[in-house]
Amino acid sequence: MALVSCPECEVQVSDSALKCTGCGFQILKLERGFFGKLFKWVFILFNVLMTYLLFSYFGSVGEVVSTSDSEAAQTGAAIGATIGTSMIMGFWVFGDIILGLLVLFTKPKS
Repeated sequence: MALVSCPECEVQVSDSALKCTGCGFQILKLERGFFGKLFKWVFILFNVLMTYLLFSYFGSVGEVVSTSDSEAAQTGAAIGATIGTSMIMGFWVFGDIILGLLVLFTKPKS
């Protein structure tokens, strides 16, 4: 173990120390492992995909509701759109909880 100087306060600390013992300056930054990076990017891409899916669903539902002939058909389309939206939102929340926990558990620890 070699000693290095803290860039902030010039105190000698171990080269494997994460923080300076004198001032608390973070010397080494921990990085995520392979699975940590993988879960983080899957989490980000899942949210982007779900956002796209929700807005494209709104567009197609709006088209169906506006082209319906009778009021009963418009009401049925609106009810179906509400059910479909709640299913998409439920899937989104469920997926975010699972992926968010995986991202949380694979973060680097100090």
